[in-house]
Formats: sequence, C-alpha cells, structure tokens
Amino acid sequence: MATDAAPLLLLTRPQADSERFAAMLPEWPAVISPILRIEPVAHDADLRAAEGLVFTSSHAVGFAGPGRGRLALCVGGRTGAIARQAGFDVREGNGFAESLLPLIKASPVPLIHPHGRHLAKVLPVPGVVVYDQIALPLSDAARALLAGDAPLVLPLFSPRSARLLAAEARQARAPIWTVAISAAALAAWDADSAGHAVAARPDAKAMAAAIRLLPVAEHNARRRVEQRNAPD
Repeated sequence: MATDAAPLLLLTRPQADSERFAAMLPEWPAVISPILRIEPVAHDADLRAAEGLVFTSSHAVGFAGPGRGRLALCVGGRTGAIARQAGFDVREGNGFAESLLPLIKASPVPLIHPHGRHLAKVLPVPGVVVYDQIALPLSDAARALLAGDAPLVLPLFSPRSARLLAAEARQARAPIWTVAISAAALAAWDADSAGHAVAARPDAKAMAAAIRLLPVAEHNARRRVEQRNAPD
C-alpha cells in the first residue's frame, strides 16, 4: 500500500457546511459527498409566536421566523451567530446539549425546542420536529477514495453520520483516520480505522485543529511549507 500519497479529507456534512469546513483547511485536498440532506417537515407549531426557543442546530433557526428580540438558547457559537443574524436575543452553551440545561432552568419565558427528526439529546422542554435529515449514499468519487490507497481523514460531526459512514466504510481499502466532534460520535463509529481523535471542543474550529494534529497530517504540513517557499 502506498505510504507517500497525500492524505485527503472526505467531507460528508450537507454541502454548504462541508464547503465552509473545507475553507478552514485550505492545505488539505478535499472531496465533498454529503451523507445527509436537510428537508423541511410540516408541523402545526406556531414558532413565530413562541416567547423563547432552544436551538441545538443552526438548521432549525430558519424555521422559527424573525427573532424580534425573542430569547434563543443556542447550543454553541455557530448556532448562536445564526440566531443573532435572525434577530434573536441569544444565550449560548458550550457546544454540548447538556450545557443548555442551566440556561433552560433559568429561562424567564416558556421555551420550545425546534429540532431535526433524528435527535441526539432530548431536552426538558416541549419539542417539535421541523426538519428531517435524509440519508444519502456516498458519491462515486467518495467510494473510489475508500477503495484506493491514499489515507483518508473522515470528520464525524454526529453519532448518526458516524453510523452511516461506518456502514459505507467497512469494506474500505484506504486507511481511514476518524476525527470526532464528541466521544458519542466516536463511539458510533464501528468500522476499522488507522487512528482516531476527538476534538477538544464540539465545534468546527476544534475539529480542524484536531485534524492538523493527526500523525497523517505531516504530509500536508510539509506540502504547505514547500508551497510557501517555492519561487514565484
């Protein structure tokens, strides 16, 4: 098996999320193959009238209507930023759903939790499903990478995506390095791997940092230095 091939990123979040993450690691060749598609779900809840909302994903913010200064308890910084842009009065957790519990307890208004059909953590507030995460097959390009020799780095951004990806990767020939956003996401991976890491915090910046610390990342670090020192 080749050992000097450039390691590649296989990014499987929805397209816009994957493109944003790829931009955080410009030195890494990347292939994007979303394994989930976000689709709205019809619901009866009048979220525009809710006094306060709990967002555990940025995908839910757009279903709640304009913020108008309403309270929004957000799981982390990315979701909080999206909610602020929508006009909500944001309180942020540390990226883990458990960090929302004291904020929920201290809320001065009733709360509703709009969320996806597949929910990793049930919170003690009324919830409503506003979108579905539809599983998608990997692209032909992604499957060709799994069947090849170059090492792959596979970020795992949720337990469900980890399970879906493991099912695709069990017959892979390529050495796979997994980087998980949480211990729960890593535990959901039940295929072989050449190595793994868990991000120091459950956010994209910490995921990118963990990828750069992988032993397999040395090749791309060297490539970046060579490109910087190359004559014009």
